[in-house]
Amino acid sequence: MSASKKTSVPQLRGRYLRQATPFCAGCGHGIFMNAFLRAADAVKLDFGRTVFVSGIGCGAWVPSPHFLADTLHVTHGRAIAFATGIKLTRPDLEVVVISGDGDLTTIGGNHLIHAARRNVPIKVFCLNNWLFGMTGGQVSATTPQGAITETTPGGNPHRSFDLVNLVRGAGAPYVARWPVARPQWLRRGIETALQEPGFAFVEVLSTCPTQYGRANRAQWAEKQATVPWAMLTWQEANCISRRNVGEEGAAGKIVVGEWREGEDA
Repeated sequence: MSASKKTSVPQLRGRYLRQATPFCAGCGHGIFMNAFLRAADAVKLDFGRTVFVSGIGCGAWVPSPHFLADTLHVTHGRAIAFATGIKLTRPDLEVVVISGDGDLTTIGGNHLIHAARRNVPIKVFCLNNWLFGMTGGQVSATTPQGAITETTPGGNPHRSFDLVNLVRGAGAPYVARWPVARPQWLRRGIETALQEPGFAFVEVLSTCPTQYGRANRAQWAEKQATVPWAMLTWQEANCISRRNVGEEGAAGKIVVGEWREGEDA
């Protein structure tokens, strides 16, 4: 039995966290945090020799100031740039970036694609909740077309980034996408990413009931009070493992799994 199964959530939090977390009820970021701590415990990630870098946003609050480790909370959209600098000057350290889709792909997208192109040996976890959550619910580069946000009250008119294909196209050797609705998939995926020798990018499909859920609750045909659970139920029903995609394709579902350099889509 792995260490991640032997260690309870309270034990993990006591070992790796310095204070309670601020996430809204139903926020997927808390699920990611638990999965990450279990994965880190399983692969024996040394928090004493790991630097966590985050930008601005709800996802950035996962490591900073909560992890019992060195954390760097930087300017909006610049997390990967700072992480690259740390890895270049201290190659002996593990460098992990945890931030949101607004920070890493909308404002900081240029840093993301060049880190992938250069195969900078850092690990990047993008918590994608489909908008800028902390700053008021504005549209981001991953907001689905037609979705309502604070800045697109009539629905987002633009196509969204497919982060897996974007980062794969930039040349990343390892890319993955996992939903918080399947925490065991997510935990195992994090374990794999943390052990990759080069650049690793993981898109974490998170949930934001406070901003995205309230604005788009008709999508789940649920009352506002049950939106957190409805979002997770929807996510579970609409994500399909790439291993299960047959000749007919994904039929409109979100394909999750991992991709390595040179593999077909």
